[in-house]
Amino acid sequence: MKGKLKIILAIGSISAIVAGCTNAGGQDEMEGMDYSKMNMSDSQKDTNQNIGKTGEIKLTKATSVANGKEFTITAQASNLMVSDDLTLPVWSFNNSVPGPEIRVKVGDMVKIKLQNELEEPVSIHWHGYPVPNDMDGIPGVTQDAVVAGKEFTYEFKATVPGTYWYHSHQDSVNQLDKGLYGTLIVEDPNESYDRDYTLVLDEWMSSGEMDMSNMNGMEGMDHSQMDMSDMPEMKDHDMSMYDVYTMNGKTGDAIDKLIVKEGDKVRIRLVNAGYITHPMHLHGHGFKVIASDGQPVNSPAVITDQGIAIAPGERYDLEFTANNPGSWNLEEHGHDDRAKSMRTIIEYEGAIGKTDASNANEELPTFDLTKYGQQAKTNFSLDEKYDQDVKLNLNTEMKDGEMVYTINGKVFPETDSIKVDKGEKVKVTFVNQSKTDDHPMHLHGHFFQVLSKNGKPIEGSPVIKDTLNVKPGEEYVVAFEADNPGNWMFHCHDLHHASAGMVTNVMYNGYQSNYTPDPTVGNKPE
Repeated sequence: MKGKLKIILAIGSISAIVAGCTNAGGQDEMEGMDYSKMNMSDSQKDTNQNIGKTGEIKLTKATSVANGKEFTITAQASNLMVSDDLTLPVWSFNNSVPGPEIRVKVGDMVKIKLQNELEEPVSIHWHGYPVPNDMDGIPGVTQDAVVAGKEFTYEFKATVPGTYWYHSHQDSVNQLDKGLYGTLIVEDPNESYDRDYTLVLDEWMSSGEMDMSNMNGMEGMDHSQMDMSDMPEMKDHDMSMYDVYTMNGKTGDAIDKLIVKEGDKVRIRLVNAGYITHPMHLHGHGFKVIASDGQPVNSPAVITDQGIAIAPGERYDLEFTANNPGSWNLEEHGHDDRAKSMRTIIEYEGAIGKTDASNANEELPTFDLTKYGQQAKTNFSLDEKYDQDVKLNLNTEMKDGEMVYTINGKVFPETDSIKVDKGEKVKVTFVNQSKTDDHPMHLHGHFFQVLSKNGKPIEGSPVIKDTLNVKPGEEYVVAFEADNPGNWMFHCHDLHHASAGMVTNVMYNGYQSNYTPDPTVGNKPE
């Protein structure tokens, strides 16, 4: 775990200036102002990519919706105003965080050119989408990272509708933290909504610069005399430094409201681009969970007052009818002060009164996808014969004085790859042996079906996912078909864990790639 986390751009006097220089449309009026004599922290002086040649501060713009089949995405440095009094230096796609919401239709041939204006190399991984292997965006595995001044074009066919997202997979634990992500929406021509909103959830640091290698507080300590048996509740890395929660790059009152009118059919796509699970609660309405990780839920029932826990990398799509005029919260629940800033308002056009109050401290039942919806015909079952039966024990361990995250006792690249032949049916059992850490496990290039949780078969709709959060002590059995030849990563999407070892690969026997890594690029697949 290395590199820099997000750092605060300015405090004190700069905050007042920032607050006074933004117009109602979210566009900045700060360009051209002379900040060359402004006192900045030492950490900010290291982020000179974010300041223009004449000393002006560059601010991000509002996230755009990009429709079509061909797109250009440019990685560039900027500064993100998350609230009136907090601006953060970021890396962005097309000068926005999140980057453009790319909207395509099923059947489209999609072409996306990535250009790099950063000093560091970058890539794009299409999280959850079954692209061809050479389009997966993994530096050193499927392509070289795109160095400064260069470009790479991704091409794939949009075959599966749903909510997906994209992010850099070069040094991803740090580059996601800096803001290099956006959403990919593949539209189903048979679906129609009056309002269709996408909310990307994330966490940031406002306290300054921090070396990720010291994140767990264990490096540099003398462990030679430590009795690990006395540490049954050994803590994993501390996430409390992420003290600012955002929706679409804004926090607290700065978050845009979701405008509806009475009678609207509304869809809200929730995407977790961060490293912390966020339990979200929709107030004032019955709603359905219509999809998870882009895959539809069969016969979803209307529910109320349940927390939808969205783990890192996951997506959940909610649908409701706007039948209760007023202003209503969509907010995170929890006792942590950070959660209070993860809140938006669903506001009816012309509504007067009925202003909703937060109840974020209340304990709500947690939505359980494994018991939701109705059963239907599936591709896999627990009692059928599989070509491979793989067990992945996920754990937190101390090795050579450092805290690492292991699969079957090993850290990447020493972990055992899952070697498959095309067409094989593969069963995988996840067991989380960590004492305190969740492990949201993400498989590239494939969907998998969840068959059981803690020994009990799935009771509701078939659950098809690409990212599954496995909590401490939990056991899940999943299955997938090896139907997309290539070399694919299979890793924890708390990327702190992945960068410290929790990675394996699914490798197709006989697969020949035309790619040869360039050793001078500095490829960092995690």
